[in-house]
Parts: sequence; C-alpha cells; structure tokens
Amino acid sequence: MTTVAEQLVRTLREAGVQRIYGVVGDSLNPVVDAIRRTDGIGWVHVRHEETAAFAAAAEAQITGRLAVCAGSCGPGNLHLINGLYDAHRSGAPVLAIASHIPSEQIGTGYFQETHPDRLFLECSHFCELLSGPEQMPRMLRMAMQTAVGRGGVSVMVVPGDVAEEETDGPAVAPVQLVQPSPVVPRAEQVEALAHALNDAEKVMLFCGAGCREAHAEVMELASRLRAPVGHSLGGKEWIQYDNPYDVGMSGLLGYGACYEAMHEADRIVLLGTDFPYDNFLPQARTVQVDIDPARLGRRTPLDVAVHGDVAATIRAVTPLLRSRTDRSYLDRMLREHARKLERVVSAYTTDIENRTPIHPEYAAAVLDDVAAEDAVFTVDTGMGNVWAARYLTPNGRRRVIGSFRHGSMANALPHAIGAQLAAPGRQVVSISGDGGLSMLMGDLLTLAVSRIPVKVVVFNNASLGMVKLEMLVAGFPDFGTDNSHVDYSAIAAACGIPSVRVEKPAEVRAGLAEAFARSGPALAELVTDPNALSMPPKVTVAQVRGFARAMGRTVLDGGVGKMALMARSNLRNIPLP
Repeated sequence: MTTVAEQLVRTLREAGVQRIYGVVGDSLNPVVDAIRRTDGIGWVHVRHEETAAFAAAAEAQITGRLAVCAGSCGPGNLHLINGLYDAHRSGAPVLAIASHIPSEQIGTGYFQETHPDRLFLECSHFCELLSGPEQMPRMLRMAMQTAVGRGGVSVMVVPGDVAEEETDGPAVAPVQLVQPSPVVPRAEQVEALAHALNDAEKVMLFCGAGCREAHAEVMELASRLRAPVGHSLGGKEWIQYDNPYDVGMSGLLGYGACYEAMHEADRIVLLGTDFPYDNFLPQARTVQVDIDPARLGRRTPLDVAVHGDVAATIRAVTPLLRSRTDRSYLDRMLREHARKLERVVSAYTTDIENRTPIHPEYAAAVLDDVAAEDAVFTVDTGMGNVWAARYLTPNGRRRVIGSFRHGSMANALPHAIGAQLAAPGRQVVSISGDGGLSMLMGDLLTLAVSRIPVKVVVFNNASLGMVKLEMLVAGFPDFGTDNSHVDYSAIAAACGIPSVRVEKPAEVRAGLAEAFARSGPALAELVTDPNALSMPPKVTVAQVRGFARAMGRTVLDGGVGKMALMARSNLRNIPLP
C-alpha cells in the first residue's frame, strides 16, 4: 500500500518537480519522510518558510516550470504567505503544501490551529483542503495545472493524519501539465489598433514583462512607427538590449527621457505592462495590449484595448501600418535621453577612487562589469532596486529577479537560493541591502550548509535608504531609518561563508572579483554612502518642498552606467540633416 504523502511526492516528481523548499515539523513530517525515501526529488531545508516561498518563486521564474514549497501546520505554513504573495503577483507557477492540524480537530481551537484554506485565498488561484485519500490525485492535478495554466500560486491544505493514510490509488497519479498557448487577438481588435496607430504622428511604445518573447517584434514595430521605446522595471531585461529606440524607464526608479516621450506622444502603446503608477501615465491617448484581459484599462482610460500576446499582436498589426519617414519626434527624444544621462555621468566618475564612503552608483557600475554575461541577479526591494534598474546592463542572457510587484523587503537572498538551485551552472548574485539581509539573515546558513554557490553583495549603508527617501520626498524628517553599523562579512564568516569587507572605492573591483572567483557561496560587503539618494524622473513641486529638508544630502538624478554609452550609440542612428 502507498500513503497519501508518498503518492503526493511521487506524482510531483513525475510532473518534473525536482525539489521542495521548507522547514520540517510535526504535521508535515509524513511528506518530508516520503521525500527522503523517493529518488529524483529533494528537500531543501531553509531557515524560514518565507525563504522557502521566495526560493520557489525564483525557481519558477527561471525555469518557467512548477516549483514547490511547504510549511507545517499553523505558524509554519503561515510564514509562507509573504513569499506566496510575491510569487502570485509575479505570475510564478508555485504550489504550496500547507500542512494542517489533525482533521478531527479542525474547528476546535486546537493547538496551532489556523485556517490555511481561508488564509491563502487572496494570494492564490487555487486553495483547497484535502479531506481524504480519494481526493488526492484529482486535487493535486487541479492544483498543479491551475498554477501552470494561470500563472501564480496554488495551495493544497493537507492535514497530517490524511497525509499518513493509505490509499488504494496508484503509487503515482497520472498528470500532464500543459503550458498556456499564445493568445491571438481578434481581427476587429487588430484593425482598431492599426487605425489608432495610423492616425497618430508621434507614437511611443512602453513595454513591460509581457514583452519577454517579443523583442524582435517590438523593434520591428518601433522601426515602422519611428517610435521611441521606454520600459517599466519588469520590462527592462527583455527590451532594453540591442534597442536603438531606447529612451529609458519611467516610474519612481526611472531615468532618461521615457517620461517626456510618453507625455509628448499623441499615441501611447502599453505593451505587456501592468505599470501601477498611474500618476506617471498621461491618462489619455493610450492603447493597450495584454494577454490578461483583466489588466486592460485598469491603470488608464483606453482608446483601444487588445487582448492578445504581444508578439502575436504585433505580427498581426504590422502589415496594416502605413509607412513613415518622419523621425523628428524619435530623434528629439533620443537626444534628450542622451542629454539626461550625460548630465549625471560625473556623479560616479569624478575623483571616485578617493571618495569614502563608497558611492553606491559607482559600486553598482563596477558590479555590472565584474558579473558574468549570463548572470542571474536577485535584487532587494529598496535602493537595491534603484541601482539594479540604472546600472545592470541587460543583454538578452542576464536575468533580474526581484519583488517588483509585491515590493517585499528581504527577497534577494531567498530568491537567489531558488535561482541558483534551478540554474546550477550560472552565476547568481544577490544584491542585498543591509536592511533586507538582516531580516532573513538566518538563510546565510542555508548557503553555507548546503554549499549553494550564491554570491551575496551587500550594499551596507546602515540605513533603510528607500524609506529615508520616501520620508524626505513627503517632507518628513527621516526617523527610525538608521541601522546599526554591522559587519556582515564577519557574520558570514562565522557561518562558514568566505567573505570580504570593502570600505575603499579603489578596492571594490578586487573585492567583488575575489568573491565571484569562489567556487561555493561568498559574500562581499560594500560600505556605501547613506546619503546617496535617487531622484525620480519627474519631480513635483510638493516633492521639491520635501527635498528642501534634505539640503546637503547627495541627491542623484537619472542613472547612467553603460546606458549613457548606449544612448550615445543610438544617436548614431539619427540621419544627418
């Protein structure tokens, strides 16, 4: 006979799941023991269940396949919830096994009782309680297919006693997971889109993560329309490289001429983006293409809405577009983009080797140079997002994973664990802030004990830099944002992780190179300037008043790195008069 736990684990293995992240304990023990006795699937022991969920989310984003995490009853599975929110909002196919108290005790106020079938409803597409062995094969199949098919989280709530029960069913339940197919838009929507584009003289494309498989198509569309191309943070890695129409990024972390191009255009095309900051959008003259019809029009009123895969939509509409020769709007935006980036080059190039504390923009630019061409970067929410957005150079092979939609702190290290296990042959770099690292620092032990070769780069400014910026913009004095001066390299060394602490700018490159040359895990701590803050691309009068309280601080505009070189290169595409 086979137990429910054994059937569950073997079915996951046959579906392609290679590992399950979690913390062992009580009601989850039957599942963990089944993993121990099953070849081809492993248990990744993390130090906090939140790490387990983040790690599964990153694995799913790297592979595009189902990833799994688990938590024991009550507090154990409750710890999963933040990482599951992140996975769900990122569209990562993740299955969470939420172990539960004995089924006969549910509803009695039993020790550690919660109601996970209710708790996880908001951060999942599927969340159901397994009541008996006969349910398991079909419920697991539904949970897995929902996560993969809809892109997001499924939760199976499994009481410990049910997991231990024997089942008359097969040892492995048959399952075939089907990936969603591209959505081809309806002909009338394509025609409406073509009319809207043909009727406009100054068209601007704004691209999000939905352009992942559509780089060539977007470039062709931009060429046909003579359109500048901007992007959200989620779209950066997919659309900025090999892009002669690039005008940067919009949003709070933005830079360059993206904001100006969008607001000067007489037609804005939102491609595969659910950009949440509606105050950066003109709220007019907009068309939108998205694979999820629920996203259409929820950020701005639309003239035309198209339900379709970005690449398929562009291929359908391109033959219907009129030819254009006027590049004046595009060329003006390219010049403005280059001007804005050139203006701030001196922020990290002038006498930089003599400036202490280390300028974080300089450190990020060096990191971009030293990292591998196919590196996977995981990025903490906060100022780490800023430096990644502005200084990591995409090339079509690199990946950048962060909590870009949920905005959780402490995501970089857990994401890096999942990314590294999913891609063992690639360099994985966790860009951690000192605030984020300290929140889930226990999982440095996971790197050390399991010898997971993540390279942790800590930007240690002894503060919650993004929160400080938010306070200053709002006119509040920064309060409660300063952290103690902590030697994170010493903590890593105590965990058994080789580490280096860098306090001088001239030593940044060598310090990073030393850490990256290690075959196993390593940590490089960069002691950076706590007063280096970043300006959004569009500053309001109210924000100026707020920043008046920050006089004397280093407030940086724009973002440069290799993007300034890219902008200069793109100017060569402008024909001579």
